[in-house]
Amino acid sequence: MTYTPCADVSAADWIATSSTPWQRLVTMGPPGYPSYARLRFIPDPAFAGQAEHEALPSGDHPTDEDQLRFAVETLLPFTETPNVGYSLFWAGWGDGAFPTAVLQTPQVEIPETPQVEIPAREYYLCRVSLSDLASGAVHEVWEQDAAHPMPPPAFIWPEDRSWCVTQDVDPHWGGIGASDDAIDRLLTDSRLDIVRAEWDQESPSFY
Repeated sequence: MTYTPCADVSAADWIATSSTPWQRLVTMGPPGYPSYARLRFIPDPAFAGQAEHEALPSGDHPTDEDQLRFAVETLLPFTETPNVGYSLFWAGWGDGAFPTAVLQTPQVEIPETPQVEIPAREYYLCRVSLSDLASGAVHEVWEQDAAHPMPPPAFIWPEDRSWCVTQDVDPHWGGIGASDDAIDRLLTDSRLDIVRAEWDQESPSFY
């Protein structure tokens, strides 16, 4: 299994039915993990009002996709289900970014508030092999099926929910919730720019 579109989206209920404000949920992930961190795809702003393009690294810098894969690879020892996980993909990338089999499945909605059924984000859910996601195999099969590069996963988690990696379309970083040991391991991965974070703290943003 590399990825399998989910006709039954109940595996995402723990996210879709969360009482967490959607802005916090889609950037830092679900609350309740012992530790959190931010995976910085580019450095944080160096001064107030800085534009994102002014901070883009030069030279041979790993892509956001590569950095997500590296993070998942480092987290694999911290789940008992490394070959069974899930990813949510933001539907806003457009139909052309998705294989037909994915488009035929129900969407997962994260409402603006739990009481109001107005979606702030809509996603497709896929069951994935996390080890294949880390190796790039999921990306390769997806591109063959869709004739389009795979969009960045917005949420990635193992079946046992021992950690969760979150990437929204707006911030220059992704949020990670996991055990203390898992976050400590991420912080030692020289391929990644990882900083500790508090789930409810405001994070730097570009102009």
